[in-house]
Order: sequence, then structure tokens, then C-alpha cells
Amino acid sequence: MQIKRFAFLGVALLALASAPVTVFAAGNTLDVVKKRGYVQCGVSQGLPGFSNPDDKGDWTGIDVDLCRAIAAAVFGDAEKVKFTPLSAKERFTAIQSGEVDLIARNTTWSMHRDTALGVDFRAVNYYDGQGFMIRGDLGVKSALELDGATLCTNQGTTTELNAADYFRANNMQYEIVAFEKADEAIAAYNAGRCDAYTTDHSALYAQRLKLTDPQTHIVLPEIISKEPLGPAVRQGDDRWGDVVAWVHYASVAAEELGLTSKNIGAQGNSKNPSVRRLLGKDGTFGANLGIPADWAQQAIKQVGNYGEIFERNVGVNTPLGIKRGLNALWTNGGLQYAPPIR
Repeated sequence: MQIKRFAFLGVALLALASAPVTVFAAGNTLDVVKKRGYVQCGVSQGLPGFSNPDDKGDWTGIDVDLCRAIAAAVFGDAEKVKFTPLSAKERFTAIQSGEVDLIARNTTWSMHRDTALGVDFRAVNYYDGQGFMIRGDLGVKSALELDGATLCTNQGTTTELNAADYFRANNMQYEIVAFEKADEAIAAYNAGRCDAYTTDHSALYAQRLKLTDPQTHIVLPEIISKEPLGPAVRQGDDRWGDVVAWVHYASVAAEELGLTSKNIGAQGNSKNPSVRRLLGKDGTFGANLGIPADWAQQAIKQVGNYGEIFERNVGVNTPLGIKRGLNALWTNGGLQYAPPIR
């Protein structure tokens, strides 16, 4: 079946701007953070499972937990972090200007962003891909049946460009209706302004929870892109970038080693060399990063290893119900892999 309600060609999309950007002087963000006394973390405006505030303004999610783990590593206190909600359009300006110390808001690592926007991506804390969600009564079983559809999505994201590539490659017509805020896009889809909603696959499950009748909406099987999501810092700020990257890698290494928030405190006398290095018992890894020797121990004890963070926020026992898939450890067929701490 093809959707015939819209009979015009998909709108042409301009490539992301490649003009030079004005970037905040990188300096040494780690020293600035230490002097300030907390980490200023740029997050989404509300994406369940990744970065989402509750009615009291308390933030939860995978990206939020990364920021808390960084605070625990630097200060020994996971609560020494503040969150700045940013739209997709605002996020890069916020990091360039120095408004935030890092972006941790389901942001795709792409070549353009890594080379032209004055930011550096340092790790991937969630491997994803773009998908589509439609109403079950539309009678569509595949994205290849979306000829003539109108798509709701977020403005200023890779989503628009991916959709253009996919529909052009498959000789299909479409229209994009883009919104600056994710909540505006999902609200428009909920109101029937679009045939489909398209964004990262994980975000489809998260945003579906906000719909009037979530169970009547279907996530189609196609994954049309690679979306490695991860934290970004300012270019030229290598020391701070190392802290951000290695806090994530420490959470992955901890899961590999069977260390959790509940048992890590009892590992002080471990004879395992890998455990001892992670806990700061051997080596000068904390000093090399410019933070305390027990940086990884504090991050894992207070926030958890990668598996704990995943399952607590988006796993099969949460409302999102997402399986580990590509985000399983490399030892279990996934892509999460930590360089050795040695």
C-alpha cells in the first residue's frame, strides 16, 4: 500500500551550514569545572530514558548518568552537576560559547560535526539508528510503503538528511514538517498532522510514551542510518575530553570485570591487575587525568557500570523495554568496548 494523500516530491534539504563558527576559547575546562565546583551538562529538553526531568525537576537517563559519573570522578560526588536543557538547534552553540562543559543529549557523531563545528566527540554511549513510527490503523508494515507521506521530526538534526537520502534512493515522495523542539514534533504527530514520526530508533520508543494511546502506534522495522550517540566537548580541550571519554570507558570496563555499584566497595584487596588499575590501587591514571586516584571507583559506586546504567534507564524492565542489542558488551556480540586501562 502507498500513501497517496500527498502527491508532491519530498522537499530538498540544504546541507548543514559549513561556514566558520565562533568558538569559545577552549582553555582548560577541567580547571574551570574544579573552580566552579560542579559540571554544567547540556542535555535534551526531555527524552525519557536519556535525559528527562520529573515533576520536581530531577533529571534521569543514560546521558544524565554519564554527567553524574563525571561529577563523581572529578569531585567524588555525583550530585555536583547541573543540567541545561537544549534543543537540537541550540546544542552546538551552547558548547561553542562555553555555556555548557559538554553536550550529553543523544547527539550523533558525524564527520561534519566533528570537523566543522568546533566540537570533539570522545565516545559512543549509545549505538542507534533512525527509524519510523506510524499509527497502526494506517495499514503500513514497512517504511518502503511510505510513498507520499508527511514526516514529523526535529529541526537541525541528521534526521532530515537521512530521510532525504532514504526517500530519494527508494524513488518515493515525502514532505518533512520540522520543529525546533522534540515535544513539538511528537505533539504534531499525536495530533495527526503527519503520517509518520521519524527520529533515532531509541527515541521513537521514548517519545511513544507521550502519545495519547501509545499501544496503537507501531515502530517500523527498518533502520535507515547509523547514529552513534555520544558526548561532545570543545575542540582543543583535550584534557577535559579525556576525562569525559574515560569515565564512559571505565563504566564499560567495570561491566566487563563484573564490578557493580553494589560490589565495587569490597574489591579493595583484589589481586586482579585490571581491577586494581581501575580502582586506582596501581598506576597513576587519576593523576594523568588531573583527578583523584579513585575516580573510576567513585563513578561506578555512585552511578553504576554501563550495564546498570542501561538497564535502569532504557532496559527491558523499563517502560521503554529496549534490549541491549548493539549496546551489549563486545564479549556478548555488541559494540560496547573499552580500550584497556593500563
